[in-house]
Amino acid sequence: MTSLFTPYTLRSLTIPNRIWMAAMCQYSAAPDGEAVGVPTDWHFAHLAARASGGTGLIITEATAVSPEGRISPYDLGIWNDTQVAAFQRITAFLKTQGTVPGIQLAHAGRKASTERTWVDRGRPISPDEPHGWTPVGPSALPFGPESTTPEELTRDRIRGIVREFAEAAERARAAGFEVAEIHGAHGYLINQFLSPYSNHRTDEYGGSFEGRTRFALEVVDAVRAVWPDDLPVFFRISATDWLTENPEDGREGWTADDTVRFAKELQARGVDLMDVSTGGNVPDAKIVTGPGYQVPFAERVRTETGMPVAAVGMITQPDQAREIVASGRADAVLLARELLRNPYWARHAAAELGGEVASPTQYHRA
Repeated sequence: MTSLFTPYTLRSLTIPNRIWMAAMCQYSAAPDGEAVGVPTDWHFAHLAARASGGTGLIITEATAVSPEGRISPYDLGIWNDTQVAAFQRITAFLKTQGTVPGIQLAHAGRKASTERTWVDRGRPISPDEPHGWTPVGPSALPFGPESTTPEELTRDRIRGIVREFAEAAERARAAGFEVAEIHGAHGYLINQFLSPYSNHRTDEYGGSFEGRTRFALEVVDAVRAVWPDDLPVFFRISATDWLTENPEDGREGWTADDTVRFAKELQARGVDLMDVSTGGNVPDAKIVTGPGYQVPFAERVRTETGMPVAAVGMITQPDQAREIVASGRADAVLLARELLRNPYWARHAAAELGGEVASPTQYHRA
C-alpha cells in the first residue's frame, strides 16, 4: 500500500491516512444574536461529506477565540457553551466515519471585520456599519488602504487574548476535537506579531526575533498547558511573507529562515506538527504559484529540524500527493479547494493508486 494511505500516529492519536482537509472559512454562521458563531446544518453537511469521502483528518475553518477575533461576522467561534454543544454533533459524526476531528483556533487581528468573500470581494466593514467593529493588532497599521486602522494591543490585552486561546482550547476538547491547531498564518493576529512587516512595536513583543515570537509562544504554552498530553497540537505557519523571494521588493518580512528557526522553538514547547502554508500578511506581495508551490517550504522544515509537517497548496492529483508523502517531503498532505470540488477525493485516489480508505457501510454492496 502506498504511504499516502497508511496511518499516522502523533502522541496517542492515530490518524487513519495522510489525506487531510485544510481549514477553509465558510462564512455561514449567524452574525448576531444567540446563534452568533454557532455551527449550522451547512457546517455539518460540509464537514460530514468530506468525512464520508474518506478524509483522514478534517480541520474546521478558522474558529475565533473571541467575537473580535472573527475575520467576518459570519465566522465560527468557540467562546461559549452554545457553540460547544453544536460542535459536539459534528465531531461525533466525523468519528463514526473514522475521521479525526481537528479545530483551528484563530484570532484575525487587524484583518477582522470584513464581509464574506462573495460580497464586495470581502471588503472591510467599518465600526459604524451593522456587524462591524474595530480590529486590533500588534501595531496601529491597517491591513489595506480601505481597512480600519486597528487598535494597538496593550500588554494587558495581549495577556487577555492568550487566556482566550487557552479557554477556547478547553472548550474545543469538550466539543470532542482531538487535534488543536493554532492559526499563526495568513495575516491573522499571530502572523502579524511574527512579521516585522506588520509588527512595529518597541516593547518586549516587537523588534527582535525573540520579541516578535513572544506572543505566539505564549499562546502555544497556554494551549499546550490545557490540551491533553496524549493529544497533538499543530501550528499553522505562513512560511514566508513573499518579500525576500522578490529581489525587487526591499521590504522586510517573515522569511523561510525564520520559519525553520521558529519550528525548533515550537518543538521545544510541545507542538507536534507544523502545517506549512505561505503568504496572507502583505496584500500586495508577489506570490509565485503553481502545483505544489508551498511544498518546498514544508520540506525544508522537515529536513532541517526533523519536525513533522503537513504540506498544502495546489495539491490536486493523487499521484502528486503520493509522491510528496512517499519521498518524505511531508508527512501528510492538506487539501483545500480540491476537496470542495470533490468531497470523495480520498476514495477516488485510493481507487487510482491501489490504496484503501474508510467508506460508509451504507455504501457497501455484497
